[in-house]
Amino acid sequence: MTSIALITGASGGIGRVLARQLHAKGFRVAAVGRDVARLADVEAAVRIAADTATPEGAAQAIAACQEALGAVPTLLAHCVGSTLIAPLHRTRADAYREVMRVNLDSAVFMLQAWIGAMQAGQGGPGAAVFASSVVARIGVANHEAIAAAKGGIEALVRSAAATYATQGLRINAVAPGMTETPMTASMLKLPAMRDGAARQYPLGGVQTADQVADVMAWLLSDGAARLTGQVIAVDGGFTTVRPLVR
Repeated sequence: MTSIALITGASGGIGRVLARQLHAKGFRVAAVGRDVARLADVEAAVRIAADTATPEGAAQAIAACQEALGAVPTLLAHCVGSTLIAPLHRTRADAYREVMRVNLDSAVFMLQAWIGAMQAGQGGPGAAVFASSVVARIGVANHEAIAAAKGGIEALVRSAAATYATQGLRINAVAPGMTETPMTASMLKLPAMRDGAARQYPLGGVQTADQVADVMAWLLSDGAARLTGQVIAVDGGFTTVRPLVR
C-alpha cells in the first residue's frame, strides 16, 4: 500500500512545495491547515482544516486523515510556523505566547498525536520531520522569542527520537536559513534587502522552498533510514562556515 504523508502547515511556502513533491512521488498526501480554502490548490489526496496548536486540533488532523485515507499516516511533516523579529525588551507577552503557541505547542501536540496513532495502529516504521531555523543554532540579533521556540523544537526532536527509536519511529528536523516564501516576502521586497540577505550566506543567494522541501522529503524516505534525532541545517553554510572576504 502506498504510504500516507500528513503535512501540516501545507498552505505555507515550504509545506505546499513538499506536498507537491511527495504527491509527484506517488505518496497519498493529507494536507492540513487552519483554513481549508487556502489548501484548495495544494496537491493532495485530502485537505483537512485543523488548528494543530491545540491537542484537540492535532488529534482531529490525524483522525480525519485516517478516516479519509483508511490508515494512520506513517509519515509526518510538520511545517507549521511563524516568526517574530523584535528585541526581547520590545516583545509583548501576548506576542511571545503566540510565537510559542504556533511553533512549539503545535510541534509538541502534533508529534504526540502522531505517536499515539502509530502506537494504536500498525506501529512502526514511521518518520517525522519538523521545521526549526538557523536562529536556534546561532545567535541572530532581535530573534529571541522565535529562537526560543525553534530551540524547543530541536530539543523535542532529540528527546523523542531517543524515546521512540525502539518502536521504529525516526524523528528529525531541518533548520532553514532565509528562504523565499510568502512569510519572508516583506524581508526581501527591495533589491538592497535581498542583496544584504544573500551576502550573509557563504554559498550566496536566497534559497528556495524547493531546496528545503528536498531535504525534508529525503528525511522521510528510506534513504535516511539510519538518521534520527538529527537537525540538518539547510542554510548555505550560514551556521558552520564564514564566507571568504574579498
